[in-house]
Amino acid sequence: MKNFKKIEHYGIIGNLDTCALVGRDGSIDWCCFPHIESPSVFAGILDIDKGGHFAVSPSGPFESEQQYIENTNVLQTIFHTSTGKATLVDFMPLTEDYEAGKHEIQSIYRKLTCNGGTIKVEIKFRPRFDYARAQTVVKSADNGILAAADNEQVYLSSSFDLKVRNNEAFGSYTLKQGETAWFVLKYGGSEPVYPKACENSLEETVRYWQNWSHKCGPTECVFHMLWHDLIVRSGLVLKLLTHHESGAICAAPTASLPEEIGGVRNWDYRFNWIRDAAFTVQAFFNLGHIKEAKNYLKWVLSQCRGTKPSDIRIMYGLHGESSLEEKELKHLSGYRNSRPVRIGNEAVNQRQLDIYGELVNIFYEIVRYGEDISNDDWKYVTKIIDYTCTVWNTPDAGIWEVRGDPQHFVYSKLMCWVALDRGIKIAEQKRFEAPLEKWGKTRDEIRKAIMEKGFNAELNSFVQAFGSSTLDATSLLIPVMGFLPFDDPRVKGTVNASLKQLLTKDTFVYRYKGEDGLPGKEGAFVLCSFWLVNALVLSGRNEEAMRIFKNLIKYISPLGLFAEEIDPETGEHLGNFPQAFSHIGLINSALYLGKAEGGKQIGPEPMGGDKQ
Repeated sequence: MKNFKKIEHYGIIGNLDTCALVGRDGSIDWCCFPHIESPSVFAGILDIDKGGHFAVSPSGPFESEQQYIENTNVLQTIFHTSTGKATLVDFMPLTEDYEAGKHEIQSIYRKLTCNGGTIKVEIKFRPRFDYARAQTVVKSADNGILAAADNEQVYLSSSFDLKVRNNEAFGSYTLKQGETAWFVLKYGGSEPVYPKACENSLEETVRYWQNWSHKCGPTECVFHMLWHDLIVRSGLVLKLLTHHESGAICAAPTASLPEEIGGVRNWDYRFNWIRDAAFTVQAFFNLGHIKEAKNYLKWVLSQCRGTKPSDIRIMYGLHGESSLEEKELKHLSGYRNSRPVRIGNEAVNQRQLDIYGELVNIFYEIVRYGEDISNDDWKYVTKIIDYTCTVWNTPDAGIWEVRGDPQHFVYSKLMCWVALDRGIKIAEQKRFEAPLEKWGKTRDEIRKAIMEKGFNAELNSFVQAFGSSTLDATSLLIPVMGFLPFDDPRVKGTVNASLKQLLTKDTFVYRYKGEDGLPGKEGAFVLCSFWLVNALVLSGRNEEAMRIFKNLIKYISPLGLFAEEIDPETGEHLGNFPQAFSHIGLINSALYLGKAEGGKQIGPEPMGGDKQ
């Protein structure tokens, strides 16, 4: 019987255009061409039988493990059998020229080497275009295998001759110690396998990633002291999810991996949420990757500038698409029979007021890191802040994108306050012209509303929405955003209430406990767990923070990857994988803890949120 692999048993490779998930059994079970948000060519992770895959693995029983070549996104899968050992190296070619847009053919390279004894291997090549909706034809061609559907095609060249049956290519061969086989998959192009050229491409790709990851920022000493490898890996994940042309970053490279096994909370995350911008800019700045931070800011502004604040979308496609129609793929079983399988995301049409605070906070982050803001940019920021003054007291869908009735979410109000607060600070620091009296008055009104309606005296905690009794992890960001100091009794009460009600197994934090308009449940949120770590360390409760952080990173995948959520009962990963915000959370928490361990001053810095 075929079984789905655990989400955390996948590695990821990519080329800043698209990504692929490779299982520890050597099977590529998810890949979309030509872009990360394009329809899939392999989607076995969403349906073992129909989705499609490309597997290279031993033909008999084997054990395996995975690792990355140091400081790269080049993946190694090591197979052990009773007769020998082999290493499969997977990568998508990437060079400085490619990032500059000088190479267009999308490729996956797979190198299999027998490291000892002999090993019999099987190749199974079963592409299925358009999420397995298109009629895919697989046939033999010159020097390889051609698979095509409609106007798309992929070409597989191989060191072996493969047979074709039932629109699937396959073969079984034996490698002896020291022998190597190459498999090269190209989207929209074809060429024979030339081992020397393949080796050169591998060397260039390793060099690219290592050169990129070795850039060190102002926090170098912290990162070298504590959790260096995890932080470098998190930076590599963020870079991998960044589109090389636009600078946009997707929330995750996958669609419809469930938040509950068998449940309906299955969303497409292959898009860029506006609120990601400030948090990702901050993470890139902290890691010393200034170019990525500036490119991301430039892209965000390109989507918003020229648009009325009321028309700004909460999310966009990586090429600027604003129409992301949500559809259900009823022909696919879903990961471990979790239906429906969704592509696109209906939340694009929601109203979420927090994005205005996040947009202004982007500019505040830029100023904080010593960069300039143009007069034209400031004029646009002014429009955003003025619009915030008119809408802050209206209900919205909130950061968690609930699919129920709009509410007066406390986090949305908080971020509206941030828009006014950061705008005032930028204007004063840069001496920009601004209606400071009007903005100051509105800022005070928002503050008063949050204090009077967003705090539950009985729970001694800030809550999810005005008049609510539901705790929400976003309340942990109230002091981080500078709204109240960490020694304020209401902040202390919120942290303690979160420890009591949202924290489970002294490790994981739920985003909230309450109804949200959807059936079923979900796992604990990795990002929210890091929020609690930050709140504790910034409150001077370092031992508690360190304990939760250390417990949390025990559950990171063997490759150093985090999904969106963790099942507290089983420790299994849930949701889309790997999740950008989870890795942003890891970077920031490690930074806070590293500074605290070193006795350095720690100031409040913004963090991120989730979407569905």
